[in-house]
Amino acid sequence: MQAFDVIVSGAGIVGAAFALGLARANVRVAVIEPQPPRAPASEGAWDTRVYTVSPGNAEWLATLQAWQRMSAERLTRVETMQIYGDRAPGRLEFSAYEAGMRELAWVAESRELQRALWHSLEAASHVTLFAGARCADIAWARNEAQVTLENGGGLSARLVVGADGADSWVRQRAGIDVTTHDYGQLGVVANFETERGHGGVAYQWFTGEGVLAFLPLPGNRTSIVWSVPEAHGRELLAYTPEQLCAEVERASESALGALRVITPAAAFPLKRQRVARLVEPRAALIGDAAHNIHPLAGQGVNLGLRDARELAAVLTGRGAQRDCGDYALLRRFERARREDIAAVELTTDGLEKLFNSPAVWIARLRNFGLTIVDAQGPLKTALARRAAA
Repeated sequence: MQAFDVIVSGAGIVGAAFALGLARANVRVAVIEPQPPRAPASEGAWDTRVYTVSPGNAEWLATLQAWQRMSAERLTRVETMQIYGDRAPGRLEFSAYEAGMRELAWVAESRELQRALWHSLEAASHVTLFAGARCADIAWARNEAQVTLENGGGLSARLVVGADGADSWVRQRAGIDVTTHDYGQLGVVANFETERGHGGVAYQWFTGEGVLAFLPLPGNRTSIVWSVPEAHGRELLAYTPEQLCAEVERASESALGALRVITPAAAFPLKRQRVARLVEPRAALIGDAAHNIHPLAGQGVNLGLRDARELAAVLTGRGAQRDCGDYALLRRFERARREDIAAVELTTDGLEKLFNSPAVWIARLRNFGLTIVDAQGPLKTALARRAAA
């Protein structure tokens, strides 16, 4: 039985960053990851799945020596965000310049970010990687938890952290209840070359067909996330590249001119998940294991990274105990994260319901609301700065 301070199940973006945060403080960490990052099928290929990373999270990843491992040629600053309602004059614009910031967010490919974090884990002296390993069982005791791997190996630690996604094995074994709401939608993603440059602008359209977002990629390229009803999503996946381009150009009113597909469309089901608790004795949840939200605000991975930042800070900060699984310590983490998680969940779920309502008076209200907020400079600055954390 190999002994550690903390066992992390899942080395996606959130789990890997959390493990690195602990390793910097000389905490002995075991990281279990069934599917380590793989190289792209062809050199220079673009990843269909991209994320917006807040400046605060990018800065934290830099302290972990992970952000620097990414090629600057694969990162894009979002300097402006333009949001359009489904009726005129509904429009809202956020500007990094007006908010006194260098950027509102960064756009990074999921695969590239995961590879950078994985390479940092490989180089970390206090991290032991169990690549390709899977958890088979877990036994909770008063002073430790014991994890049995499918290959028969055994690990023990004072704390087990579930960073293993929406269908978290750790969450299930810890007996933490989860409530799931299926939006009946698919998030369709694809990348395009564009006729016109984006100028560092991210776009979002709230339409009767769902929420369409353009996220800027390096050069004349953009990545879309289109949240649509399942039936329409399946239609989009069945389109030829030419048909998909025509449909996206129509929905975006040709904001970037003619489009050409550079990565095939893919899709993932959209749902909201809320857990009853973030912690149990000897267990804690972060990332998608702790919450799952609608992607319309682009805050999913940022919410998870803020979980990782907070839990790492609580476990390694001044006054922290050597027993990483101390329940009072874990409750401190839970209390610190509840407000942020609840605010993002409420905002994304509320916007989804607001813009999917067929009522005429609600349509007028939501579009009028965008215009009103757009006229409030201090409010927009406060919102931009909160999202940048």
